[in-house]
Formats: sequence, C-alpha cells, structure tokens
Amino acid sequence: MEQLLQHLRNLNFTEMEAKIMVELAGKGPSSGYEVAKGLGVSRSNVYAALQRLAQHGFLRRSAGEPVRYSMLKPEELTRMISGQVKESLAFIETRMPRVESDQQPFYSVEGDRNVLEMLNREMERAEHEIVVDVWREEAALVRNGLEEAEGRGVKLLWSCMSEETANRPLPWMPFGQRKDGAAPGRRFSFVIDRRWCMLGMRGEDSTTQGLVTEHPVMVELLLNHFTQEMVLYELEQDIGEELSERYGPRYERIYDKYVGPENPKDA
Repeated sequence: MEQLLQHLRNLNFTEMEAKIMVELAGKGPSSGYEVAKGLGVSRSNVYAALQRLAQHGFLRRSAGEPVRYSMLKPEELTRMISGQVKESLAFIETRMPRVESDQQPFYSVEGDRNVLEMLNREMERAEHEIVVDVWREEAALVRNGLEEAEGRGVKLLWSCMSEETANRPLPWMPFGQRKDGAAPGRRFSFVIDRRWCMLGMRGEDSTTQGLVTEHPVMVELLLNHFTQEMVLYELEQDIGEELSERYGPRYERIYDKYVGPENPKDA
C-alpha cells in the first residue's frame, strides 16, 4: 500500500489525493462522506480533493444526490497520465529557451548509477557508431546497452582490457603515485556518433566519475588514442617476435623513454 501511495505522490498527487484514489479503487463508487469515514479524516479536506481530482478527469462523478465518485480503470488512468506527461515534455523540448554557444561545455557526472544511466541514454540515441575502451569489469555493466545498439545496426568498435592483458604500466602516472602501478581506478571512454564522449574512472575504492562533452577536440583526441592503441596492438600481435628480434632490448626502451620509469637506465 505504501509503495502505491509513494508512486502516486511521485506523479504529483497530494497525500490526500493518493489516499482517496486508492480508497475508491478498492471500494468502488462512494460518496464524499463514505470516503472521509473510510479514511478517518475530515470531510472538508476530502471534498476539496475529490473536486480537484474530478475536475482533472481522474475521477468520475455521478449525477443526482448524493454525488458518488469512482476511479478510472488503472489502464485508463495510466494512459491519461502518460499522455499528459508526453505532451508536457514535447512542449518543453520545443519551447524551452536555448542559448547557442560556440564552445561546447564540459561537465562531470559522479556515482555508478548516474554514470551508467547517462551512458545508457546516449547508447539508446546512437545512430551510427559507438567506440568503447573499457576494462572487463565495466564492459559487463554496459553489455546490454551495446548489444541493443548493435542490434539496431549501430557499428561497434571496442577494446576490452583485463588484469591479464594489461601487461604494460599505465602511461603518464601522476607524480607521487606508487611505483607498483596502483591507480585510483580503471579508466574508460566512450565516443558515440563522433559527437558525444565520456572519459572516466571507476574502481572499488573510489567514486565513479565521468567527464562528459561534445567538444570536437576531446572527441578527436579519444578517437585518435583508440586508433593508435588498436594499431599498436595489431602490430604487436602480427610481428611482435620480429620487432623483438630486430630491436632487441631497445624495443622496450622506446616505450619506456616516454611513459616508463623516470630513469630508463634503472629499468
């Protein structure tokens, strides 16, 4: 009962209105006096709420005396509310003032739920392509959304990393970070239709955070990073042994020179 009342309150019905609706739905057509007696509240409050509900079409009002009120069928009520909400949303979308800006904003999202809800909304809007760079733990959380997008014909390009495949240290570690490679979380990135992107971090011991933007420079940087990582991975898979034979120890030093230990000579 309390859950039903809460959901009615979520739809902007008052506490009294919600209780009256549930009362009428359970007992059938009743007078204001009978409703007030059933709820154990004053008749004046009940009569005012009954009039409001009837005026908005949520209750039927009989002719004659005494006036009796009855609830719509649940499916009629939900269709009516759904139609009103859709109409209001459509009006807001078309009439809300817009300020066009030459510079696309950056904004942050925090928490697992908020980040995943935003990702799912954008994946549902995807029309052409989704580029994903995630760890296996995060891949499991967005798998359904990616599969649904792919089922609609959206092209999916992805890279999935795990502890077993992460054989290189994370590049450009922050100053003061532990030498054992410990990090505050696992990095992830999404680029959708080459217009929207999210770059974030998630870990068991830290708050999930995502940086969101449609700025073309950020989109381009993430796409370039993804491409370079994939090309390097493919090369290492195809000719990794030849690279090692040709360059020997120098092959690893090329990488370490830029993103490895602070002192390559000690590596």
